[in-house]
Amino acid sequence: MTSTPVITLHQPKRLIVGAGTIGDVSTWVGEVSSTLVIASPITGSFVERLKLPGKVALFDAISGEPEISTLDAALAAARTAKPDLVIGLGGGSVMDVAKLVAAMWDGEQTLADVAGPNRVAGRRTRLAQIATTAGTGSEAGIRSLITDPVKGNKIAVESPHLIADLAVLDPELTYSVPPAVTAATGVDAMAHCVEAFTNKRAHPMIDGFARMGFHLVGKYLGRAVRDGSDREAREGLLLASYYGGICLGPVNTAAGHAIAYPLGTLLHLPHGLANAIVFPHVLAFNQPVVSAKTAEVAEALGLGSGLSQAQLRDAALAFCGDLGIEMSLARHGATETDLSRYAEDAHAIRRLMDNNPADMSVDDVLAIYRASF
Repeated sequence: MTSTPVITLHQPKRLIVGAGTIGDVSTWVGEVSSTLVIASPITGSFVERLKLPGKVALFDAISGEPEISTLDAALAAARTAKPDLVIGLGGGSVMDVAKLVAAMWDGEQTLADVAGPNRVAGRRTRLAQIATTAGTGSEAGIRSLITDPVKGNKIAVESPHLIADLAVLDPELTYSVPPAVTAATGVDAMAHCVEAFTNKRAHPMIDGFARMGFHLVGKYLGRAVRDGSDREAREGLLLASYYGGICLGPVNTAAGHAIAYPLGTLLHLPHGLANAIVFPHVLAFNQPVVSAKTAEVAEALGLGSGLSQAQLRDAALAFCGDLGIEMSLARHGATETDLSRYAEDAHAIRRLMDNNPADMSVDDVLAIYRASF
């Protein structure tokens, strides 16, 4: 019998879940003299709902996946504001920047100094994370991703010092998320759970969070896409996203995310959409190696039972397509000549590829891009 791997689980110190709970943040905040809110141009409009005391500075220049220049600008804003509290108010990109700002603004470390696992020196500034999309689960985790536009890759920072003091899951903040974004981010949340569940480093405790996550997506994602103000569905997806975020810490994702990353850094697709496009192909590729767990995922998503690899891929493609997701890379502007570069870049992301249950060659990765084309 093989022994269960040792894991360490980090979660926010306090989690508040429910409709209208953004109004509870000011009570938790207490007396602060200065707060910096990190947001997007859209989520910045929620700041007044926080009813924050003291001086409030807003940095809302995060429109897509954050690059090094975005982080530098946010750090500069923090050094001007000198906040006692940093609040991330947005999706994964916003919350990833908020983590690093809270950890770095008042110190000497650069992004190069903190890149990788456990290199952040410490943190003195309180951090609250308020999710406005149900996708990355960044509010739950210890990891932040920043894009290097020159090298065309993502810089991963991982540290317990990035964990939130408070996380808020208020479904009312997600009502206005458009159907296309709801669909793509929901598949991203599911992919976090599925990739951790079928991972070489899978762990029984994380399997529990993963199961809860992909079952919630199967139950609620279609409903939330059809009716954005369905509170029960929106709350279910926020929980699924949070559970996916927990899965990322001790186990992490695998080939699906590695294959999605070049579509973000080079083709500039939103992260959730990139994951959705490759999800059916990776699920089917891994099926022979993790057949029982894959069957469990297929049942939870309503794809069917006793499926062959081809049937599984087709059913998963239909699942994503029925949500309104455009699954063709060509329709998103990719060219066939790009695919080899994507494959080489994805295959080189060993921190994720080495987690995949089935070994993948560069040609295997290229075949997935071609099947997605």
